[in-house]
Amino acid sequence: MKKSIIFFLGVFALTFNTKAQDGFEGYLLANDNDRGKLINAYISPAMKGLIYGMNNGWYHTAKVHKPFGFDISIGLNASLVPEEDEMFTLSGLSSINTGSITAATVAGSEDITPSTVVNYNDPDNPLINYNTTFDAPGGVKESLPLSAVPTPAVQLNVGLPAKFEVSLRFVPKVGSDDVKGDLFGIGLKKEITDWFGPIGKTPLHVSLLAAYTTMNVDYNITDNGDVDVTNGLAEFKLNSYTVQAIASLNFPIINLYGGVGYGSGNSTLKMLGKYELNYAGQKREVNDPINSKFDASGFRSTIGARLSLGFFKIFGSYTLQEYNTANLGIAISIR
Repeated sequence: MKKSIIFFLGVFALTFNTKAQDGFEGYLLANDNDRGKLINAYISPAMKGLIYGMNNGWYHTAKVHKPFGFDISIGLNASLVPEEDEMFTLSGLSSINTGSITAATVAGSEDITPSTVVNYNDPDNPLINYNTTFDAPGGVKESLPLSAVPTPAVQLNVGLPAKFEVSLRFVPKVGSDDVKGDLFGIGLKKEITDWFGPIGKTPLHVSLLAAYTTMNVDYNITDNGDVDVTNGLAEFKLNSYTVQAIASLNFPIINLYGGVGYGSGNSTLKMLGKYELNYAGQKREVNDPINSKFDASGFRSTIGARLSLGFFKIFGSYTLQEYNTANLGIAISIR
């Protein structure tokens, strides 16, 4: 099924397109024990990439705005999937004829679609045997910018008293009849430059940052080859958290910034509805077949630069973490 399966949230909002070669619904043909393992292995890099991306791009300076000063920024985060996560190998699968499978993840090549043989007995009636062959879905590496998982963001930063600054990311539920999603993020930055005495008279600024983002996406699943679907729905829910210490050297035109900290997050994928699976003459029905969870966490360090042209800013940064993430954006800043 050549179709977008997640995340179109508007031109300036969060966008992620996983247009798989045939659709990962083919993995539903495996038995109850193997089905979740296969889908988890396939989709995991996308979930991790989104978590790392949502935790990125929260700042382009450690200096906070004056009270009620603000800036609006538009940025793109691109999480680079390590080469080892472009493929997966699972062994000991009881419903795969070879006992194992090596295939592309969603972040792998669209050209890797190995033929997969499914063979197992009905769990409710061992006399019934299910046997079929399907092409494992390829990935979307060639369709992604920089072969990376993108997470665009629109952000508003507003200065508060006592050298605090609040950051907001918000996208209302938007999309089409097939895909709908929404996003909300909030961050709080506290400048602590004055804690270090004379440093406050230099171009160096130091702040602490904490941020949280949540995203929900619903995707309607339709018939796909050997799978007939009734009321099919995939629900993606993602949450990410980060705490960081950041610093910047603020000069009239050039701003150098960086930070160290920790990021984590979790996500779930639920496939709801009734799925009638067709096996070369045999049929089997499963309901609500997938309820998967994903996690990502780790320490991170960032370095970046910003060019100031009056109230117009251009910035970019690179973050070292499990999925290294590049950020590029523009901002309009007042006060």
